[in-house]
Amino acid sequence: MMWRRNLCVVIILIIGVLGRELYSVEGGPRPRRILLDTDADTDDLLALSYLLKLNRSEFALEAVTISANAWSNAGHSLLHIYDILYMMNRDDIAVGVGGEGGILDDGTILPSVGGYLPIIEQGISTVGGCRYRQAIPIGQGGRLDTDANYGIRNAFLPQGSRKYFPLQQPTAQQVMIDKISAGPITIFLIGSHTNFAIFLMNHPHLKKNVEHIYIMGGGVESSNPTGCCPGNDTSTCPVSQCGDTGNLFTDYNTNSYAEFNIFGDPFAAYQAFHSGIPVTLVPLDATNTITLSEKFFKAFEQRQDTYEAQYCFQSLKMVRDTWFDSNFYSSFFMWDSFTIGLAVSILRNSNNHDGQNEFADMEYMNITIVTSNEPYGISDGSNPFFDGRNVPKFHLKKGGVHSGHVQTGLRDPFCFVKGGKGKCKDGYTPKATGPDAVRVLVAKNAKPSQDNCSELDRAFYKNFLDVINLPQNTGRFNFTTEFPYYREVFYKPDFRTKKLGKPVIFDMDMSAGDFLALFFLLKVPVEVIDLKGIIVSPNGWANAATIDTVYDLLHMMGRDDIPVGLGDVYALNQTDPYFSGVGDCKYAKAIPHGSGGFLDSDTLFGLARCLPRSPRRYTAENSVEFGAPRNTSHPELRQPLALEIWGSVTKTLDPGCKITVLTNGPLTNLAKVILSNTSTISKIQEVVIVGGHIRNRSSDKGNVLTISSNNYAEFNMFLDPLAAKTVFNSGLNITLIPLGTQRKLSSFPKILERLQQTRESPESQFVKSLLSRLHWLQQAHRSYQHTDIFLGEIFGAVLLGSDHSFLKPTFEENNIRVISEGDESIDGQIVIDERQGKSVKVLRNVDPMACYDLFANRLSDEEQSAVLGSYDEQTKIWRTPLI
Repeated sequence: MMWRRNLCVVIILIIGVLGRELYSVEGGPRPRRILLDTDADTDDLLALSYLLKLNRSEFALEAVTISANAWSNAGHSLLHIYDILYMMNRDDIAVGVGGEGGILDDGTILPSVGGYLPIIEQGISTVGGCRYRQAIPIGQGGRLDTDANYGIRNAFLPQGSRKYFPLQQPTAQQVMIDKISAGPITIFLIGSHTNFAIFLMNHPHLKKNVEHIYIMGGGVESSNPTGCCPGNDTSTCPVSQCGDTGNLFTDYNTNSYAEFNIFGDPFAAYQAFHSGIPVTLVPLDATNTITLSEKFFKAFEQRQDTYEAQYCFQSLKMVRDTWFDSNFYSSFFMWDSFTIGLAVSILRNSNNHDGQNEFADMEYMNITIVTSNEPYGISDGSNPFFDGRNVPKFHLKKGGVHSGHVQTGLRDPFCFVKGGKGKCKDGYTPKATGPDAVRVLVAKNAKPSQDNCSELDRAFYKNFLDVINLPQNTGRFNFTTEFPYYREVFYKPDFRTKKLGKPVIFDMDMSAGDFLALFFLLKVPVEVIDLKGIIVSPNGWANAATIDTVYDLLHMMGRDDIPVGLGDVYALNQTDPYFSGVGDCKYAKAIPHGSGGFLDSDTLFGLARCLPRSPRRYTAENSVEFGAPRNTSHPELRQPLALEIWGSVTKTLDPGCKITVLTNGPLTNLAKVILSNTSTISKIQEVVIVGGHIRNRSSDKGNVLTISSNNYAEFNMFLDPLAAKTVFNSGLNITLIPLGTQRKLSSFPKILERLQQTRESPESQFVKSLLSRLHWLQQAHRSYQHTDIFLGEIFGAVLLGSDHSFLKPTFEENNIRVISEGDESIDGQIVIDERQGKSVKVLRNVDPMACYDLFANRLSDEEQSAVLGSYDEQTKIWRTPLI
């Protein structure tokens, strides 16, 4: 009988434990714990906003992890999510992004892999190619507009106290481990699956805590309704992706089967689907039946009762207004918000095993994820899991489903069909049989509305509008209403009584060193340097949306009069010949995505949010005058392009005046200027180029350390070698400040000591904070060993704006040639060639201590100092009534 009593005790204990899991202390059922993995695209914002509106006693969103290899860039999407959560008073929600871990060649997964790269491309760092991601446009209509949310983000969202901080930002893996190990949880995947797949592969013992995975992605038997010809008349209308299973609108000639979320990392998606965890899939089959219809759009326009509703609508309106053709209402779908609504409806009935819900018809199907193309077992250089290996990576099966050809890029010749449908199926989610099939609950189509009095013909339309406009769990304020005395002020100095100095255009790629140089240029008396304009190269150390930091710095310094132009996002000849919005990352791949690279540049190492916020910002506003399909609401706010700024500046020069150009990044903008109009050369007095490497001996290495095969190139030349070649061959009067000279300015302690000895100004205080952080990071982590290269980038500004008698510069004439042959092992290198090289004045030596002194003294000068010291100072003004 004793064993029976013991058995009863065990049963009671088990029931007690289960009860504690299922019920809260108060006695009611526990809320469903949720982790959302998102790529922060526009439709993801609708999904996140919907989630945040739900009753927290039913659904507890505990964490957001950012899918950093898809439609947004890590730094910008992180701040975007932080700001939404701040508006919604949900700073309690953990947010994870990135990480510096890698995968060893033997398949060992190190802690905190950042998810910046698909698993097949992941090495031991955050440096890598863009095998799948190159299908996503980088500029307008792509990652630029996602990062800035078309300019709505910084115009609408308030800025909270949470911000990125290097080496202290929670990583995606840390957040997943913390939240999943804490107990039963539901996962929503609405981006690529890299983060979650890495988690599953490294922590298989924790997958027991994942109750269910809801996925938006893939296409099973879908037929793409976009890109079709009117009346199916193909005689005058070229067919694009009409009828395709997938939606890769940039890549249908190579892959007509995949959907973006699954295509972002097919091998990762395979891990998620084949994990043994129950999966509900909302594929294109269902989302193609719920467009963002015109009637829904108009109904949304009439119902914006909350800040979150306003933000979502304004975002959608800008997407519509900038849509590339007239078919927005039949081409934009409610992908992620529909997925979240469907999932919530299913979850509300915990005993619902057939997935019955209010919004979609469901069916169980056996499907799989295509990760490689038949024939399997080949070795053609496309598949790093197998090629050149005796033992496949992760011990994958030889000759198995992962062993075929893996799509290598946009126009992979194995897959590409000119004028036809592509043959590759990477990322396809077809029905399957046999051991590779997995049973998945699949949404087939959106249910019609049961309200016969409503013009909205889908059940989810009304539900979305009802939820997003609920008075509960609503946003507290937007950016302007947070402050009782907010006012928009433009600072434009009056220089009419001054004799302006040398007209200068600054070409920058928004690295940390470029911002140091910009501060210096703005402090040089206008009688010496008249900074006429700034043109930005977004194919260097920062992504395009970081242009807002340039605007903020100018606002801080009272120079809202200086125009800023946005350059091309691709190096010369790197855009796709069939779809110009996408292209290769052959050279840009050398820059790390994570620490010490894009993540830090896009947030300026965590300090960008300290700058006052400018009323100027990037915006997708556009007009027919500049080639847009239609005028948006405020075309006057359109972001100027680099060539436009160049043209307007040179047209306003006084007769006989010529421009001096200072370049601190890749030479793409200047090359475009030269190629667009050769007569432009006559308007250029001098070009000062900070970049290039001239080696005197074999031990003089370059600084492109992430490309192991290229020992002698310097980053600015390597990032666009053809542009560099174009500029050096142009016959311009060029002064070159090569890497060897820049390295004379590489001591953080010396420049910080000099700044410490001078009078403090808001700009010197900011610069000290930035340099101190760079110095600390260099000492703290291997990912920041290169940060002293940014110090040398101040040389050009100091040379232009200072008395040479202090610097003691020495120059020599060299005939040089830039290598641009399409070979990354030599591209960007400079050789001295007396016969075929072009004559350039090279700065060979300078007094580095004098440079430190001039830089520090100029920043401490009372003249031309900041009009606003910081964002905190700005907000105090907005809280103070005008007297």
